[in-house]
Formats: sequence, structure tokens, C-alpha cells
Amino acid sequence: MIVTMSETVPGRDVADIIGTVKGNTVRTRFFGRDIMAALRNLVGGEVPEYTKLMAEAREQALDRMIADAQNKGADAVISMRVTTSMIMGGSAELLAYGTAVRLR
Repeated sequence: MIVTMSETVPGRDVADIIGTVKGNTVRTRFFGRDIMAALRNLVGGEVPEYTKLMAEAREQALDRMIADAQNKGADAVISMRVTTSMIMGGSAELLAYGTAVRLR
């Protein structure tokens, strides 16, 4: 499966546009991570506990988007984007979306 943020796949033509595909996940903070984050907040710098949490959530959203595209018979996803939004205090949604296409 080819996934690209561009509107085309170099060297390939789009034969069919299947439509929008997406994958999302909602993650919440974990109390143990919050304690470490609060301690790091005192001295500043990166909070690796949250960095890891967001990276895992991003990969899960991408995997779900790819599965959606494969289920619809796509060869590629073009114009892929990732967005995040806060659902409520302490939780966030990550959404990966794009246009599923069949290539020549």
C-alpha cells in the first residue's frame, strides 16, 4: 500500500478514485505517566511518556486508515493527513485520513 501526502504518486497514474478513507483512535492519559510528566514540568524539556503515547496513537490511526483503504480495494492513499483534537480533559483523538485510489 502506497501512502503519500502528495496528490499524486510519481510515475503512476490514478485509474479510479475510490473515496475518502480514515482511521482514528482516542487515547487518554495514564496516571503513572502524569506523575512523571508533572515532575518533568518542574524542570522543563520533553515529556517522553507523552511522546511515546502520541506516536503509538498516530501509528494505530494510520494502520486503521490503511486497513480501510485495503477493504475498499485501493492500491494507494493520496493526500493523506493526520489531525488531532481534544475530546475532553486528558483525552485526545488522532485521525488519519486521505483519498483512496486505484493506480494504473
